[in-house]
Amino acid sequence: MEQISPQMIEGSVSATGVPSSPYPFGVASLGEAPERDDALVGAVVSAVEVTGAHAGSVFLLSGDHHSLVLAAACGTPPSLLGGWRRIPVSSHLPVAEAYRSGRMVHLADAEETMRRYPQLSVAMPYPFGSASVPVRAGERSFGAMAVLWTSRPDGTGLSRAQRRQLRSAADRLGTALAGLSARRLLGEWDERTAPVVVPLPSAPVIRVGLFDWNLDTGTLTADDELCAIFGIPPREFDGRAATLAARIEPADLPGFRSAARAAVEEGHVLAHYVRIRDRGGALRAVELWGRVPETTGASRAAAHLVGAVLDSGSGMAAVAAIERLADGFFALSPDGRVTYANHSLENLLRVRQDELLGQRPWDVLPWLGDPVYEDRYRAAVVSQQPVSFLVRHPPDDWLVFSLHPGVQGMTGWAAPVRQPVPTGTGPGTPVAEGGPPVSLSPPPAAPRLGALYRVLQLGSALTAAVTAHEVCDVVAEQLLPAFGGQKLAISVVEERHLHLLAQRGCSEDVLARFEGVPLHARLPVTDALTSGAPLFVESREELSGAYPGIPAADSSSWVFLPLIASNRPVGACMLGFDDIHRFPAEERGVLTALAGLIAQALERARLYDAEYALARGLQNALLPHRLPELPDLHVTGRYLPGTGGMDIGGDWYDVIPVGDEVALIVGDVEGHNVAAAATMGQLRSAMRAFVTAGHRPGDVVASTNRLHLDLDPTLLASCCYARFHPRSGAVRLVRAGHCPPLLRLPDGHAEVLNVPGGPLLGVEATPDYPETELQLVPGSVLALYTDGLVERRDSDIASGVDRLVASLARMGGDRLEDLADELLRDARRSPDRADDIALLLTEYAPHRG
Repeated sequence: MEQISPQMIEGSVSATGVPSSPYPFGVASLGEAPERDDALVGAVVSAVEVTGAHAGSVFLLSGDHHSLVLAAACGTPPSLLGGWRRIPVSSHLPVAEAYRSGRMVHLADAEETMRRYPQLSVAMPYPFGSASVPVRAGERSFGAMAVLWTSRPDGTGLSRAQRRQLRSAADRLGTALAGLSARRLLGEWDERTAPVVVPLPSAPVIRVGLFDWNLDTGTLTADDELCAIFGIPPREFDGRAATLAARIEPADLPGFRSAARAAVEEGHVLAHYVRIRDRGGALRAVELWGRVPETTGASRAAAHLVGAVLDSGSGMAAVAAIERLADGFFALSPDGRVTYANHSLENLLRVRQDELLGQRPWDVLPWLGDPVYEDRYRAAVVSQQPVSFLVRHPPDDWLVFSLHPGVQGMTGWAAPVRQPVPTGTGPGTPVAEGGPPVSLSPPPAAPRLGALYRVLQLGSALTAAVTAHEVCDVVAEQLLPAFGGQKLAISVVEERHLHLLAQRGCSEDVLARFEGVPLHARLPVTDALTSGAPLFVESREELSGAYPGIPAADSSSWVFLPLIASNRPVGACMLGFDDIHRFPAEERGVLTALAGLIAQALERARLYDAEYALARGLQNALLPHRLPELPDLHVTGRYLPGTGGMDIGGDWYDVIPVGDEVALIVGDVEGHNVAAAATMGQLRSAMRAFVTAGHRPGDVVASTNRLHLDLDPTLLASCCYARFHPRSGAVRLVRAGHCPPLLRLPDGHAEVLNVPGGPLLGVEATPDYPETELQLVPGSVLALYTDGLVERRDSDIASGVDRLVASLARMGGDRLEDLADELLRDARRSPDRADDIALLLTEYAPHRG
């Protein structure tokens, strides 16, 4: 371990004996970004303290603004987070949602988590509650902070006071980060930035080896036990803090520095721990706390940082008793490494202690390699609830494992099963304490949990992708941050050639080399596709050796994934890495599995795109491309497709001159698919035929209804028909289950025309469609529309009609074209508008046409 010089820990002291810096005795020198790390450590520890949570984390925005990267963790080690160390900003996860919305996301228990964030439940299917809050300063968002707690029986989460305190902790962090950013001390986060971890001890809390560091004078007093732990005779102890700091685990230096700052500024330290190396090189946990003696008179009290080494208890009577037990007992660190194991466990597992200590059991013992066993451990850590399960030790021995978590680590025991084991149960089946054993089959070789969760996470995200471009967006958002890549390109197969569909970060030279190439070309992307096997290239030398002449200047490593679905090539996916990237066997297996998911989603999306193109083309062909120019009338129409589903629908409008009159029609067929567009075409053609034949308005609608019934409709429809006589200003209106028309008078007053109407088209064989006659004055505007313009999720249609009336009155003085655009302005901005919209505006302007 690199030694820390006395100058690094001893800072300057003023004439009064008070440190000249808020970071005493060079504490700020420990680490690369001391103030930044102090802010992160203080925030995540405070968040855990004020909420009573057992884990906390801070995620900050990456340099490319595409991901939220884990920057600090307390209570839960980053190794347990698996694929969640980097979270796409656009993902449907609580941390990302809090960042985007600027609001707290509070999930009281697992049931609420499953209902609102199924992706999170897939990756962490454990009973816990969580809260995520944005980290902001003014208008700038830096990231988000999250805490986890054990689910409570009553299903309640954080109290109002706890939520307020959590927001305050996040706001203080945002203010601190804003200050650092203004001084250019913040830096950037990416997949290579190591998070600041606040460790917790995993051993029993037995305090030995006390020390007292006077932060004003820089002197450190240690007892004989601490000197013995360091292997330094008391008479040779130099009394300098550097002696202690030189033994601290480098990853814990930010926490050590933060504790010293808290001791100076606040006079105490809240349950903070660091790790030191003893004389034998083993890590020992150290508990820190602050102390400020009583102030006497006008003198200033010195600030102290006090600590004690936490002994694992070796040699104690309690440990001796555990060593004599027949069952195996062990202790695990928060990241799953064995910190203690008695000799009975060694005999039970048939592995030496020196092979087990410091290792994760599932990494050392092949028969514990099934991810279900690691999942049991994760369940105990995340939920902070005991778990017990059975394991088969080849060839036919059965063991029961029990894990008991705590805030300082986890203890467990293992014992042989002493009764017959039933057959037919799956791996890792949980059992109650003392309950009957159940069987599980020998575990096959399997990837780690983090790898499996990446597959599940991408699969879950792809289910929401509808179009081919949405699939590409999901792949880019998930794969690049998960594997640390910087470039991505997806090509599709069309007529035995590859054509680029989407890309992120790739150079034009590389893309041009692969664009339009036939599948038989000698290129890495086509070789991967024709062979059906992914191609992993770890260096430029390897690429140029296998494929001379291929441009490789923009990346150092590549993955070429074949996208094959239904036994035929769909396309190819290329990942590029700026730095040399090694692909271990597990990562290769995960990428191979993900290629299959991407191929299935892409094939489904392309089929959808083809159907969409057909439907949209049909709809565009059926809608009027140009409205007629009419004397005494100004007419304008608008059609706006929905933003969800197939982005088409059955809404339409039409303007039909008939002698001295004009027929104005707006209709709506239910649904947003090809069938809706086709039905719309039938009804529009039918109404045109009946109108040009000279039928009265009521008869036009009734005849259209009969024809719709004769065609055996599966979709219902509504319409509003107005027959306008421009010379007289007379209008005859007929409604068939449709929204009421609106009228704006020349003086600016707007109102709803509550004219009587008949049923929807396709419901009754002989319905009555009454006609209503109105007399319009010059300057009036008649508005016909479909319900997509007035429907909102948070209110009823009547409220929407009232809003539209108010808008029509407020904007009615504009040109008719501008008025139509203004009425649709809010609808155009809505990202989740399910229904399509048709709007037809008619201004009565005699002698001005």
